[in-house]
Amino acid sequence: MTYVLDQSHQALKIGEDRLLYGYMAEFEHAEDVVAAARRVRDAGYKKIDAYTPFPVEGLSEALGFRDHWIPFLMLIGGIVGCIGGFALVYYCTVIAYPLNIGGRPLFSWPMYIPVTFECTVLVAALTGVLGMFLLNGLPMPYHPVFDHPDFDRASSDRFFLCIEARDPNFDFTETRRFMETLGALHVSDIELRK
Repeated sequence: MTYVLDQSHQALKIGEDRLLYGYMAEFEHAEDVVAAARRVRDAGYKKIDAYTPFPVEGLSEALGFRDHWIPFLMLIGGIVGCIGGFALVYYCTVIAYPLNIGGRPLFSWPMYIPVTFECTVLVAALTGVLGMFLLNGLPMPYHPVFDHPDFDRASSDRFFLCIEARDPNFDFTETRRFMETLGALHVSDIELRK
């Protein structure tokens, strides 16, 4: 029997009407999921994710997660805010409403600093929040892992590790066999709804 990715490249066809999103392993302790994530990453899997009730130190590194887009987006947002704030004050004081008060110059840049700084911080922060939402795919009302029978415990006392079927190294039988060696409480299939 051959297994192929479906048209969306998100799941593996394992029958006429069944799509496999991946395998999910459930762990009882945080240290176990970190060790398992390291082993999975060392085995060459790249499309993996972990779900925990609280931040687990070392898990991001074990998964190979690198956050390099948000700081870059915030830098761009800060530069845009800085230029926009400066341009706003310049437009207001020099072009739109030029007032000659006491012979002072219209373009007096030191008074532009507070507005420029505040616009820089505001636009950088908003860019960071919006970028985080977009890059994380939020809001996400449905995800295939939500169908796991015990996934509600991911917010209280269980730790989950998922290998997605779209991973280039994913094999229907070998990946499951490998996950069963990780010391998980149990390994489950995660199916994708049609």
